[in-house]
Amino acid sequence: MRKLRAFGAFWYDFVVGDDWRIAVGVVLGLALTALLVHAGHVQAWWLLPAVVIVGLAVSLHLATRPGVADPPEPTQTQRL
Repeated sequence: MRKLRAFGAFWYDFVVGDDWRIAVGVVLGLALTALLVHAGHVQAWWLLPAVVIVGLAVSLHLATRPGVADPPEPTQTQRL
């Protein structure tokens, strides 16, 4: 059971990584591309790269907001 849990944890970390929003965006982009191709008969090869670029821009915007990534100020005992 321990090996199965480690295997699942590896794949979760590999697919989701640091930002779960990127993983969800890619899955939704794949699903929407498949839906457009099969149901709408549209050449939708361009959709997934666009979704990835938008997801990257959103992820970078959220990660570089002021105050989000700044480390906390050290306390007096930590400075010594």
